[in-house]
Amino acid sequence: GDPSGGRGISMDFHKPDGCGHPLSDLKEWVAVQSDSVQPDLRKEVIRMMVLAADRLAALGATVNSVNLGSHQLPNGQDLPLPPVILGELGKDPQNPTVCFYGHVDVQPAKKEDGWKTDPYTLTEINGNLYGRGATDNKGPVLAWINAVETFRALKLVVNFKFVIEGMEEAGSLGLEKLLEEENQCFFSDVDYIVISDNVWLSNKKPALTYGSRGNACFLVEVECGGKDLHSGTFGGIIHEPLTDLIALLDSLVDPTGHIQIPGIYDSVAALTEEERKLYESIEFDLEEHKKNSGVKKFLYGTKEEILLHLWRYPSLSIHGIEGAFHEPGIKTVIPSKVIGKFSIRQVPHMDLSVVKRQVRHLEGVFSRRNSPNKLKVSMPLGAKPWLADVNDPLYKAARRAIKKVFGEDPDFIRDGSTVPVARMFQTITQKSVIMFPIGAADDGEHSQNEKISRHNYIEGTKVFAAFFLEISKLHRHLHETSNMEIKN
Repeated sequence: GDPSGGRGISMDFHKPDGCGHPLSDLKEWVAVQSDSVQPDLRKEVIRMMVLAADRLAALGATVNSVNLGSHQLPNGQDLPLPPVILGELGKDPQNPTVCFYGHVDVQPAKKEDGWKTDPYTLTEINGNLYGRGATDNKGPVLAWINAVETFRALKLVVNFKFVIEGMEEAGSLGLEKLLEEENQCFFSDVDYIVISDNVWLSNKKPALTYGSRGNACFLVEVECGGKDLHSGTFGGIIHEPLTDLIALLDSLVDPTGHIQIPGIYDSVAALTEEERKLYESIEFDLEEHKKNSGVKKFLYGTKEEILLHLWRYPSLSIHGIEGAFHEPGIKTVIPSKVIGKFSIRQVPHMDLSVVKRQVRHLEGVFSRRNSPNKLKVSMPLGAKPWLADVNDPLYKAARRAIKKVFGEDPDFIRDGSTVPVARMFQTITQKSVIMFPIGAADDGEHSQNEKISRHNYIEGTKVFAAFFLEISKLHRHLHETSNMEIKN
């Protein structure tokens, strides 16, 4: 079975079920409820880590399951953290070393949430493999392992390292500290880092991701006194906290989506002609995106404008107000303390500490209201943006592999949301990082009826195998060139 029409890598996906069969492996992995969000399923996450470690050991890899200790839940309970797997296969100093990052924990899922099938039973319908974790991220992790397995049968032209964790959906607890500790050791001989934990922009056209926005989350607290008040007794004679808060939130962004915080756009890089050209060929169905959102009209009317404002310009979203009465019906109360919540998706070159300082513009807006209420602005959470160079050898190798297997050039895309792990690897290890998705835009990661198509799972395995060959060729070429330069 070679759906690529014989364009390159040929693999047998029809051997009988058993050890190391791609679909039976995925079935076995999806069956584990490795939900890292719910504390009562932590044992399942740990069981999943054992399965993943065993699968790497079956490849012939050296496997180290690193114990990360425990973490404390809000209720004070201590819960063990699942180990992080560090695996290694091949140590030839002549070969490039590629490190793959993936996670085997999943988002919560219940049949009654609206799934057509049992989320923990891999079910094939019309060429799609449905199950929680199928695309995020068990399918891509197994596709990579399957590709490595085909290579193990040949002479290895690449050394492999693996970092597999079980807490990604809960914030990758403990991972950053481990990367820092292992930077001089495990990562010292790594040349390239590959992350396959996202999806294409289109259902059909492959893509490579080279950037993501960061996220700075803010709380704006306005308080007038120690208790809620009756609007009949006090309405009209006090400065109401909710009125103050709504004025503050209203000052943040205008009806066109433009952020009104002074200086916020100062460090956003100017759009180059080369970059604008990248947007022209990208396959993106504006009407489909509109349909998916359920809204009638976007702020912008063209594909290019939409993508620019999703990927390379910052955005500000207001998420909610804590302390305000939100139940059905009428309650004539003046809340004594309200907390507004908003976030700014910041883009490369925007500094978190500068953004935090700029948001203090709210203090000026508040002082002009002459309100005696107390104002407190805080930033409880800040994740930085990430940007890679599309001309990096890693992206060139991936592009060639995609061309070989899928018969077309990939789209170069960014992600409007935040991928902390890409930034984390790049900052700590200072190695080249690529995001290399194999899932399609309609895979429904985090959603009901999550799936990966059989085609993408198989072709994804092939494209990873083709990528190993391309990396090897490129690496050899780079070394020959640098040796020539040294001689000259």
